[in-house]
Amino acid sequence: MAKRKRLTPPNPSYLDTPPLETKSMFATPRNAPIADVARDASSTAALNELSDSLARARDEGRMVVDLPLDQIVTDHLVRDRLVVDDTEMQTLMTSLRNRGQQTPVEVMSLEDGRYGLISGWRRCRALAQIAEEDRNYDPTVLALLRRPEEASDAYLAMVEENEVRVDLSYFERARIVVKAVDEGVFGTERTALQMLFRSASRAKRSKIGSFLPVVRALDGALRFPQGLGERLGLGLSQALTDDPAFAERLKTRLAGAEITSAEAETAVLTKALADQKQSLNSDSETKSNKSEPAFRDETVGAFTLRRHSDGTVSILGTAWPKRLDSDLVKLLRAASDRLHR
Repeated sequence: MAKRKRLTPPNPSYLDTPPLETKSMFATPRNAPIADVARDASSTAALNELSDSLARARDEGRMVVDLPLDQIVTDHLVRDRLVVDDTEMQTLMTSLRNRGQQTPVEVMSLEDGRYGLISGWRRCRALAQIAEEDRNYDPTVLALLRRPEEASDAYLAMVEENEVRVDLSYFERARIVVKAVDEGVFGTERTALQMLFRSASRAKRSKIGSFLPVVRALDGALRFPQGLGERLGLGLSQALTDDPAFAERLKTRLAGAEITSAEAETAVLTKALADQKQSLNSDSETKSNKSEPAFRDETVGAFTLRRHSDGTVSILGTAWPKRLDSDLVKLLRAASDRLHR
């Protein structure tokens, strides 16, 4: 009997569906080397141009940058605003929480790597308070990086922004003029006044200039300088100009008074100014009385013609003259001439 041959099972891989032909099966021809070089050079040039544009925008103050708030030196310039109303600050903080910072502050680079604040002091202060309340230990502020050529340009930028945004008092305006001169930014107060408030009217600059004596005399002595009204300030300015010693008496009076509000301080200043005017009037009357005698005598023949300071004339005689007619005529003629002069 013939032996049967054992059959092997079919190879399953023969039954698989062959893969579809795709473009990846064919080798992609390589670009010419010159095309690769041109493409790379074009990309590099575009990136360099973009980088240079961003750098110029940053340096020229046209690009808003996000800076750490603790790197902003808020007292880099002497601020023109002395106090901030609590209600105004709360309103600003509410706006920053709801809408974010809509307007960037202005800063300038300092040598130590920090940034000196030019304008936006209220916004920085509000952001700092928000960070403290929210326990945010890394707050930032949106800023424009400026490059003022001189310190006077920085002061001018601060003053012009606050003239638009904030209703400063005349005392605060005059104070920044005095401080700019003290810092050496300007040579004279006249120059500082004209440059810092060049956009203001001539009448407004004149009133600011009138407050300069008040600032020089009372800066640091007033507790509510922003509450000093225009009329009272002009009166104090005139009194301080007429009598420089009035400044020390006024500071002593302020130091000894119990002042808890702007109204109370205004009342003290008003009373002091009234007393000063009364004192000056009394001194003027005393000097006038001392300079002009009560009467002046003039001998006319046997008589004495006494002319009083109020304009009246008296006739005095101790003895009846023998030449009565001639002396009396002379006397009456002299009295008549004196009365009609």
